[in-house]
Amino acid sequence: MMNPMSTQIKISGVNKIFTTADKEVIALRDIHLEIPEGQFVCLLGPSGCGKSTLLNAIAGFALPTSGTIVANDVQVKQPGPDRGMVFQEYALFPWMTVEKNIAFGLEIKGMNPADIERRVSDLLHMLGLQDFRQRYPKDLSGGMRQRVAIARVLALDSPIMLMDEPFGALDALTRRNLQDELLRIWSELKKTIIFVTHSIEEAIYLADRVVVMTYRPGTVKKDILIDLPRLRDPSTTAFNNLKRELSLLVMEEQQRHHHDEMKLGAVD
Repeated sequence: MMNPMSTQIKISGVNKIFTTADKEVIALRDIHLEIPEGQFVCLLGPSGCGKSTLLNAIAGFALPTSGTIVANDVQVKQPGPDRGMVFQEYALFPWMTVEKNIAFGLEIKGMNPADIERRVSDLLHMLGLQDFRQRYPKDLSGGMRQRVAIARVLALDSPIMLMDEPFGALDALTRRNLQDELLRIWSELKKTIIFVTHSIEEAIYLADRVVVMTYRPGTVKKDILIDLPRLRDPSTTAFNNLKRELSLLVMEEQQRHHHDEMKLGAVD
């Protein structure tokens, strides 16, 4: 049984600078975070605050310019099977059926075919995809495609799930259904989840903890524990008090962004 207080991800002094032909852009500055096993963390902030950059650094897709990220006691230097990624764009293989998409990573690992069949069947049932196992992605709704993408990551049994605005392109009803589905899976499997969103309500609805990031360069503006019982009701006073607090924090960064753009326009 996992120790809920043990640190699974430690981010220490992380900076990320992107260099173009004529300038340097500081995307992340001096990020420090410790995330314990089994915690559901949302990274929240306006576009351009470095949420996805930080997530990609944890995944090992884009290494920090300086600083370190340690996951499961190993410094992150590349992608690894201990960190599964779910993207907004689903990232499914269009020529594979639902069950083949889910099984793909297990086949690459060389798992026994009988074990693959068992794992895939369990995930099809867990995510309500039993009747769609022979369908291709083009025949599925956006919500169903995202279920398949989540199942494919769960198949690898990574202790850490990284999710980059996975429900951002979905309609409100499908989004809420998948939020509830994700919370159910998380409560059963107790994965550590880092979830990028720009939706304040989504962050409060899902997370144990919301990390609000500043507009570029991205730093930690505020780290807030969400001490509300689940399932959470967005109509309650406590929920709306948190929503107001987070809205003010994010709005400050949006206004700073707008002010910076106005100054650049004046210089131009």
